[in-house]
Amino acid sequence: MLQELRALIKAAAPDATETISYAIPTFDLNGKHLVHFAAYEKHIGLYPGSSGIEAFKEDLKPYKSAKGSVQFPLDQPLPTELIRRIVAFGVDANRRTASK
Repeated sequence: MLQELRALIKAAAPDATETISYAIPTFDLNGKHLVHFAAYEKHIGLYPGSSGIEAFKEDLKPYKSAKGSVQFPLDQPLPTELIRRIVAFGVDANRRTASK
């Protein structure tokens, strides 16, 4: 499941680079963190930042979320299309910021 998430992020953000930050896998773009992710006992955490969570708050209602994170339970399939949209949103926001 974690490899599936990693592949989804790579596909949605092909120019991003992989690194480790806060002791978890991270994708950076234009020198800024794009998204972090990690596996836990009962869920996978995705950390797209507060703007990514806010932009998709209606779509994220079925999941436990906080200001900058969302938890996808391990006993459910990953919402792949939603994850792609969240990452694409982050890429667009990153590029707008980088071009200023």
